Amino acid sequence: MSGLLATESVAHEVAATPITLVIIAAAAFLIPLVARRINLPAVVLEILFGLVVGPAIFGWVEPTELFEFLAEFGLLLLMFLSGFEIDFDRLEKQGTREIVFGLWMVAVIFVLAWFGIGFFLPTNDVSQQLFITLLLTAAAIGLVIPVLRDTGRITTRVGQVSILIAVLAEVLSLVGIVLFLAVRENGISLDLLKLPALFLVIASVLFAIKRAAWWHPERFERLFDPHDPQELGIRASLALMFVFVGLSIALGIEAILGAFLAGTIFAFVFRYRGGLEEQLSGMAFGFFIPIFFITVGIEFPLGDLSDSAVLGDALRLIAVAIAIKMLAGLVLVVRGFTLRQATSIGVLLAGQLSVIIALADIGLNAGLLTVGQRAGAILLVAVTAVLTPVAFRVLSPPLRAAPVSVE
Repeated sequence: MSGLLATESVAHEVAATPITLVIIAAAAFLIPLVARRINLPAVVLEILFGLVVGPAIFGWVEPTELFEFLAEFGLLLLMFLSGFEIDFDRLEKQGTREIVFGLWMVAVIFVLAWFGIGFFLPTNDVSQQLFITLLLTAAAIGLVIPVLRDTGRITTRVGQVSILIAVLAEVLSLVGIVLFLAVRENGISLDLLKLPALFLVIASVLFAIKRAAWWHPERFERLFDPHDPQELGIRASLALMFVFVGLSIALGIEAILGAFLAGTIFAFVFRYRGGLEEQLSGMAFGFFIPIFFITVGIEFPLGDLSDSAVLGDALRLIAVAIAIKMLAGLVLVVRGFTLRQATSIGVLLAGQLSVIIALADIGLNAGLLTVGQRAGAILLVAVTAVLTPVAFRVLSPPLRAAPVSVE
């Protein structure tokens, strides 16, 4: 009997797969078009779509093993591109003094988050408080740069400081969470050397590739050629990502960190990447990453929010997350920014996108986040991804391009 039930279950899962893929594939194509039409981030509509078609509302889509695999692949691509998009040339131009200031600002955000959580989300578990603090310290470079570019402020002092703080906050939070989880699981031991070992291996491989490219440029120029019919650049990037993800898993490190470090070091070693970044982004955001966000919506614990305690946790998490970034932004007044400029930077840093969802999933699986707190993290993305660009444009209206003089 159990064997028959198992067979029926497998048959149902296989039968459901084509329908699921048709719905999701159509959504992955149409949602960005709708999002652009109504001027909303696609990630928000993708999460909402997953919520509507998932078990919480209509129940049209049930995740299958294939669907879950595609979502995990999308998450890895998302983390790889999060590191890949860091502009190290821009960071280096700001100089050591500005980088030190950026680190100081991240520390301010961390301290504000620690006390904010202690007051509004009190817990007797120090590990939980530390994890949530690191989670809320994170920023969204993927939101900061497009907003600054859209308003023409990416080269202004406001833009440069915003980018610097966002990059440092995103990198340090992710690395901090991985180190914290390693210490929590294994204590202070030689296992902590696995993370620097992974970093050194990734860096060594990429520097070796760069050296080989310097000696044999004709063999490597195809990697960055947007017109290469065999797309060797995409193949090489994905191969490197999977190698480093596999190495991360072998070392007992979160796979998303391996993907993120691979993208980050790739961006550091190869400053000029031609059209490769656009090609990878087009492939990833065209299908695989939307599947991850739709999965987030499908698995969103909407029913749990009917519990007042769970809903309270979610709302308090959102309030603390926004408040700490706004307060940290006000500190910039001492650096010569006007109150309006400082507020606009705080608003921009409060925006969140994908990374915080990935980190919240890790926290839930590790028992460091409640269901309500994870729901709050997802709601935080939905709320700030919509409101942050609007609020920033109000505080820092788009700059007009300088008129071209005709002599």
